[in-house]
Amino acid sequence: MEYSFKNIITRKKEGKELAKPEIKWMVDAFLSGEVTDYQMAAFLASVYFKGMTPRETADLTGICFESGKTYDLSSIKGWKADKHSTGGVGDKISFIFSPLVASYGIKVAKLSGRALGSTGGTIDKLESIPGWKAELSEKEFIDVVEKTGLSIIGASANIAPADKKIYALRDAVEMVDSIPLIAASVMSKKLVIDADSIVLDVKVGSGAFMKDVPTAIALSKAMVEIGKAYNRKVVALITDMDKPLGRTIGNAIEIKEAWETLNGGGSHDVIEVSATAVAITLVKAGLFKTLDEAKASVMNKLKTGEAAHYLSDMIIAQGGDWSVMNNYDKNFSTKHHIEIKAEQDGYLKFVDAQQLGFLAIELGAGRKSKEDHMDHAAGIYLNKISDEKVKKGDVVMTLLTNKTPETNWDKMARTTFILVDKPFAEKTIKEIIE
Repeated sequence: MEYSFKNIITRKKEGKELAKPEIKWMVDAFLSGEVTDYQMAAFLASVYFKGMTPRETADLTGICFESGKTYDLSSIKGWKADKHSTGGVGDKISFIFSPLVASYGIKVAKLSGRALGSTGGTIDKLESIPGWKAELSEKEFIDVVEKTGLSIIGASANIAPADKKIYALRDAVEMVDSIPLIAASVMSKKLVIDADSIVLDVKVGSGAFMKDVPTAIALSKAMVEIGKAYNRKVVALITDMDKPLGRTIGNAIEIKEAWETLNGGGSHDVIEVSATAVAITLVKAGLFKTLDEAKASVMNKLKTGEAAHYLSDMIIAQGGDWSVMNNYDKNFSTKHHIEIKAEQDGYLKFVDAQQLGFLAIELGAGRKSKEDHMDHAAGIYLNKISDEKVKKGDVVMTLLTNKTPETNWDKMARTTFILVDKPFAEKTIKEIIE
């Protein structure tokens, strides 16, 4: 059957459900140049205003991930698990989730990305460890998973190329915030690996792309539906990103915090998100009947530190020199430690996590452009975290940098928090969507 841009966009503008071959023709014609940028922009606009059915969204996802490289991990026996975060400030959960899951005999094979805007990148953080390799062949990737129980690698240029081209156009024409298009974009990169279960950490708040809970719920439901269409057990956690996650923002410093959490330390919010994500995975894999039972087991592993070595084993297996973390202060010292002190008593409440992410970039912990050098030692240590009591003169946060300090950094830091009179209850996990 022959298809044409005019017929397809007319049907979509009328709110009709497109068949998979129609969507595939549109995407393929866009990649080949037969459909122009302005024509595809018109199609995206019709999707933006008319939406997509769950089936259409799942079809678009499949077309995008099948447009590039996929990983065949069928040679890896047993349950395979994955986790994805929509991006947050201070988000080091993958470094805690993956070792914990691996310690139960479940394999974790994960593709991750680099920093985007105010949010840090998993790959950038792991590259704090000298020698660690983000790029592995498929065989090397499988070998590391088999040897250590987990592997995290960088997404290659040939992962979901159709999504990359569509996303660039969506960004140019201000069509990014469409639930079906976001869901298809995220899941097209997750489904290139044939994991049995996926936990999605959907951030919501000032430091996240999704600013309100209803929108985050809608996105989560769309992604869970896509997972169902491809026989993946997908669960979404909607987590608070009005405040940063944990006590650290940066690269090496976040690896350090993850390691400390795996060895019995860690802040309550990091532990809550990590333990819940792992427990969900264990229940889906059939190792526990209830979430509470699974979570109790995970909390015990965190206390004993027995899962920690899975993280260092993976980093060493991918060429990393883990010894630098054993003498962290020597290897990741910075010239300047700038203390931001409280000007009154109160309880700390963060109001702009995104600004903290941008401040970390100013300190050298991120990039303003692809060409920028990233300082793996730079970052922010939060001496106080959300809802902690603070007295006048207490250090709220410490800015770590090798750059010459700038006068506006203090002001930037102070716009990210307020001090309130009374303690307040904040739920880190707002919803669980299955």
